[in-house]
Amino acid sequence: MNIGEIARRAGVSRSTVSYALSGKRPVSEDTRRKIQRVIDELGYRPNASARALANGRTSTLGLVFPPAGNHYTGMQLDFIGSVVEAAAAYDYDVLLSPSGADSDRSFQRLLAERRVDGAILMEIRLEDDRIDHLVAENFPAVCIGRTARPDGDWWVGLDHTALTAACVHHLADLGHRRIAFVNRPERLLRAGYESAHRGLEGFTKAAAERGLDVQTYCCGDDAPAGEACVEQILHNDPGTTALVTLNEAALGGIYRGLAAAGRHVPRDFSVTGVVASRWAETVTPQLTAADVPAEEMGRLAVELLVERLDQPAAAARHHMLTPPISLRSSTGPALGDPGAGA
Repeated sequence: MNIGEIARRAGVSRSTVSYALSGKRPVSEDTRRKIQRVIDELGYRPNASARALANGRTSTLGLVFPPAGNHYTGMQLDFIGSVVEAAAAYDYDVLLSPSGADSDRSFQRLLAERRVDGAILMEIRLEDDRIDHLVAENFPAVCIGRTARPDGDWWVGLDHTALTAACVHHLADLGHRRIAFVNRPERLLRAGYESAHRGLEGFTKAAAERGLDVQTYCCGDDAPAGEACVEQILHNDPGTTALVTLNEAALGGIYRGLAAAGRHVPRDFSVTGVVASRWAETVTPQLTAADVPAEEMGRLAVELLVERLDQPAAAARHHMLTPPISLRSSTGPALGDPGAGA
């Protein structure tokens, strides 16, 4: 079934049917109803490519989201799900492009072939050539995260600097003086991943303000890496009584490592960090954490992108989120030096 057959049965021209479907030119109400009756009778659904040619829109948003490792973490999947759900509310589909650099073929096809109306970029780096390319192409985009110079960009972000600092102050208020920081993998830190750098910045600044003795570690995005990281922390400084983490994928391994070392959480070791609530609540004891609002961030990113598409001349806007620490069961008062005499 095609436009020509609809035109024949409705007794109108092909161009009239096209105008009625695209809304590019006015069609009388009687004619529009006649065409709609034929469409309803035939169960016609316009081809997506033809519709895009007719109205210049694909009704599809691109989600440019490279997996940080060889798999997506639970938090990353939460973000993807939130974007898909929010886009559906505006009648948009979502095309996933796992592009980590401007030179990636997937990213190039997304732009050159105009497969999507706009894009949401994730896993933002402080210096991100993908954003530079999008700006040069005047391609509508919104970032989840922010570059080193975000002025003029559209973005939704977490204040990782403030959140990790809040975690440090929470532990210091409980009397902890020797604290470790478990960051994302080293290669992400080297690549300039925004969350890893700003999280480290907040941790070191707050630790200096409170006069704490601290260690910082990079950790792979999986449970075995978390377990190995805890082993290294306690080997380097057995007197460590708490840690802050940005690495929710390693969280289960962090707990296992502490258990293997005979450290009870929170009686003689406290754990906190910046983690989505769904993952903070899967460990035992549940993690005291600044909860990453993945669903809200995905929804806000879609709303900003739809706004950009509907109002191309609108001034750039952004949302900075700083959720409070949710007090659960993984932090408690420091009880002295558990490594004394070890």
